[in-house]
Amino acid sequence: MNWRREGWFTKQIGRLSGYGILILTTIILILPVFFMAVASLKQDSEYMTYPIRVFPKVPQWSNYAAVFTMTPFVKIATRTGLLGIAVAILVTISSSLAGYAFARFRVPGSSRLFAIVISLLIVPGIVILIPQFILFARLKLTNTYWPWILGAIGGSPYFIFMFRQFFMNFPKELEEAAEVDGCGQFRIFWQIFMPNAKPVIATVMIFAFNGVWGDYLMPLIYLSANKTLLGVAMATAFRNPKGFDLKTISLAANVIYVLPLIVIFFFAQKNILKGVVTSGLKG
Repeated sequence: MNWRREGWFTKQIGRLSGYGILILTTIILILPVFFMAVASLKQDSEYMTYPIRVFPKVPQWSNYAAVFTMTPFVKIATRTGLLGIAVAILVTISSSLAGYAFARFRVPGSSRLFAIVISLLIVPGIVILIPQFILFARLKLTNTYWPWILGAIGGSPYFIFMFRQFFMNFPKELEEAAEVDGCGQFRIFWQIFMPNAKPVIATVMIFAFNGVWGDYLMPLIYLSANKTLLGVAMATAFRNPKGFDLKTISLAANVIYVLPLIVIFFFAQKNILKGVVTSGLKG
């Protein structure tokens, strides 16, 4: 009986330790967002006071109104959102086609080619940023949105990997039955594989949209001020006549900036988790 009690006690300790780690991690991740939201309701003078006051004396909701009066926020957000949707759709189509080809077609050299694609995951994006800029500058495509569009058409190594892993788990019998019924490869891909890949599609589209919505470096390099995206606009727009940052208004802008991503993740988290898990079950 003693060993049973010890085993039960050890199991409970392990479970409580796991919950404790999860709670601590959640607090660490949520605290910056919480303080950003609270500080966005302060005055600039109150924001810099010491000792630090967590909550404002009087909430300054005017900070949020200033975000829309000091910048064409809706216009820039719409521009960024439309580009994000276009990139998400294009990269999903191109990556799913490549992933399907790697998963279902067995041709000489396909494994090596896939290894080359996967090896691109270890190349930091910052390394190819300057060569890309030189290329697009010579093609006279700077100050346009073509760098994002062409990049999406080329697909993403990580998204290709996700689709490939998911399609490899797909039952071969369904594909063979469709071939017997006279379906071609594209019809099999579009009408059988893609409808069953909704979790991966949702994951890829959300990640791709987030990549455009949260992008700062590419808009800063490629676009002029009148065409820039939301990340750059939020970082540079809120300054007083002397050139100093209006910190609390900037924080209010950042709250609005991240809110759509939080809402999207809240409603799509099941699909995201399912997509990540199911795309990694088989090598």
